[in-house]
Amino acid sequence: MSRPSWVYRFIALLSYPFVYGLFRLEVKGLDGLEDGGFVLAANHTSNLDPWPLGLPFLPQRWVRFMAKSELYWWPLSALLEACGAFKVRRGEGDVEAIETAVDLVRTGEVVVMFPEGTRQKKGLRKKWTARPRTGAARIAHLAGVPLVPAAIKGTDGLARLAKWKVAYGEPFEPGNDAQAATERLMREIEALHETL
Repeated sequence: MSRPSWVYRFIALLSYPFVYGLFRLEVKGLDGLEDGGFVLAANHTSNLDPWPLGLPFLPQRWVRFMAKSELYWWPLSALLEACGAFKVRRGEGDVEAIETAVDLVRTGEVVVMFPEGTRQKKGLRKKWTARPRTGAARIAHLAGVPLVPAAIKGTDGLARLAKWKVAYGEPFEPGNDAQAATERLMREIEALHETL
């Protein structure tokens, strides 16, 4: 398991007063998570979702994200990599991204995925439709690590300074039926969301 990069720690330090002060982040279920690697899968409503998901793990751990390939242009690509992100080409069955994710969780890292593949709501016309995909379950199964559901609330209420909330669920073994594991995952994310 690697330590967070200095860039990641610096951005987290700058973000801390906003996330915990201004947006009053409330965290549930973090104590139930194990020290080894796992795939953390959550609902996705805002580009700000990585902050409430990742900050609670600091200072000991950081979370790693798949970032869509469209974001990889200079200088943003250098920043994304320094923050632990890795590229995924959506809609192409990106084998390299899957192998990277499997390698990361096998070495004890936390890889965050949004099973719906994109934000649930957005004002602009979207190329990708938000519907559950089996990637998180497949990666967890291939790596032999648990799948952990999580729910986020409030990050889409930036203008009204909505309170941010995150709940981490119980880890479970996905098994070799990725579709069944994904259906269970989405049910658990929804149940966690209802507790926020």
